[in-house]
Amino acid sequence: MEKKVSRSELKRQAILDAAKRVFQERGVQSTSMDELAAQAEVSKRTVYNHFASKEILIMTLISELWHQATQASEGDYDPAAEMQQQLCDLIEAEIEVICSNEYIELSRVAFDHFFHRPAALREQMDKFSAFETGIQRWIKAAVADGRLRELNPEVASQQIHNLIKGNCFWPQLLQVQPTLDLRARHELASNTAAMFLSHYSA
Repeated sequence: MEKKVSRSELKRQAILDAAKRVFQERGVQSTSMDELAAQAEVSKRTVYNHFASKEILIMTLISELWHQATQASEGDYDPAAEMQQQLCDLIEAEIEVICSNEYIELSRVAFDHFFHRPAALREQMDKFSAFETGIQRWIKAAVADGRLRELNPEVASQQIHNLIKGNCFWPQLLQVQPTLDLRARHELASNTAAMFLSHYSA
């Protein structure tokens, strides 16, 4: 049975949707909580009840997209399946979200806002790194099955993310390269998986 969405949850989502639009149009600094309330068609008090500050609001938006990216696949490990294809599929699912215009545009808004607040940005990034991703779960299972050698799953998954973002996030965030097409995304996922497995396979 589908869970009924409460009025509070509907209002929270309306605030997030409004913030997503307005922040991308005007930036965080130029947007007031009054404007957000008007765009979301809720009271200013309701906005503050859900989000104490614009900083929390923008990082909530990024956090939800990050969860969508890193949980894009459940990370279920199949001991009978070919390793390259399993990992390639996982990586490709994350790339699909990370390459999206929405993810890149909101990330640009967040980095612009936190550019002169490095401590606050580090704090938020530390929170993201605490979440276990689908790739981390897959790596742990593959190690337990003896198909990957002993390693630190967090470090290993971060290496994968660095390879991904170096090709399909940072260049697009800085607007020095266009978004990758489907063929390029698949090639990036396949090459990243092959590189990872060539180093870590047992």
